[in-house]
Amino acid sequence: MSKLQQNLLPIKLEQSQERLTSLAGLVLVEELGRAKGLWARVDELFGRPGSGRGYKASEYVRPLLWLLHAGGRRLEDVRELRAEQGVLAQMGLQRLPSADAIGDWLRRQGEAGGVRAAQQLSKELVWSYLESMPEEITIDPDATIIEANKREAEWTYEKVKGYQPMLAYVNEVCIHHEFRAGNEPAGARALGFIRAYERKLPPGKKLYLRSDSAYYQAEVINHYSEGGRTFSITADKDCAVKGAISQIREHQWQKFGLKDGLATDRQIAETVHCLEHTRKAFRLLVLRWPNRQPSLFEATPYCYHAVATNRAPSASEIIWEHNQRGESENWHKELKLGFGMEQLPCGQFAANALFFAIGVLAYNLGVLLKVEVLPEEYRHSTVQTLRWQLYRLAAKLVRHGRQWILKVRTDSEKLALLLAVRKKCYELS
Repeated sequence: MSKLQQNLLPIKLEQSQERLTSLAGLVLVEELGRAKGLWARVDELFGRPGSGRGYKASEYVRPLLWLLHAGGRRLEDVRELRAEQGVLAQMGLQRLPSADAIGDWLRRQGEAGGVRAAQQLSKELVWSYLESMPEEITIDPDATIIEANKREAEWTYEKVKGYQPMLAYVNEVCIHHEFRAGNEPAGARALGFIRAYERKLPPGKKLYLRSDSAYYQAEVINHYSEGGRTFSITADKDCAVKGAISQIREHQWQKFGLKDGLATDRQIAETVHCLEHTRKAFRLLVLRWPNRQPSLFEATPYCYHAVATNRAPSASEIIWEHNQRGESENWHKELKLGFGMEQLPCGQFAANALFFAIGVLAYNLGVLLKVEVLPEEYRHSTVQTLRWQLYRLAAKLVRHGRQWILKVRTDSEKLALLLAVRKKCYELS
């Protein structure tokens, strides 16, 4: 036996003409989309094709959602779906445009207002989930940077070229977003962005805005000081805030501990503050801790962190709650790394904006899959976990009598899970 034969497995590789797939679990994504009426609404909002032989809008959006859930990173990865279309066609993917056709559609629809249609789809998709939430809901607006070497990309504050979309989250789902140039700051057109996402929220809810210093603006604070709204916003450490901190007396500082009772080296105090154009004063909560690395130009004994708020609980409780806004970074990570939005496929801004909007739609559909139909143990799973445990299932499609049967290669427990999810999708529809 030669050395080459010793290093290879004693098997032969041959092409199979059987109806096989490695993506049987994507039937869950397809059926949840059907239960929500997603594909029909895509065709209504995007309009019909120009000819009877053309692809419908859903025949572009559906493979993109499948692709992003399956882990595809580029439009060319649609070829991987085409390789299994003999089975996927029976799972809902009847027609599959080429990567070039999808790119052309993104460019056409991006210039024709397709982003608004995709945003409307996301609004309708998450509406019932938002309605089921408690009386007060927390909104976390935040920007994220997508690095891109595109001709139209602009320089960001992180000194890389790309885009800087602004997103608003409520308990993980993205309720609104704006795809922006890389050089546009997160705080730009803040009140317009706020009013846009508020129109997408169910009426009668109390709104709590939780933001970083990008929204430390008079018009934002004025807006969230009215109508039962509340806010906690990281304050800029400008001269006025530093002056207010300097007026806090030593006896006002109290020990600050973590929510679980653990002690820290931090102290907390509060004062009253206002901006030049705010109509009401607000609480300014201040944390301080020893400055162990004083600079040559600012050798102060303490470092400070300030939060502006009009909420009623104790200072420590508000800080605990405010610090949870860091979850938005995990949601950004899931959207960008989990659903492939860290790289954009087109050279045109409008086409990338639409691709990003469809990415948000895929992300929201993934959240609802975990919240509404999967068991509780999947609630905090990432899409990578779903791919490994649910989506990447081997199956064979067979015809028995007049019925197609998808024979999934898995254990009885997971098959029972798939059947239970299908039943929940049927009930949702």
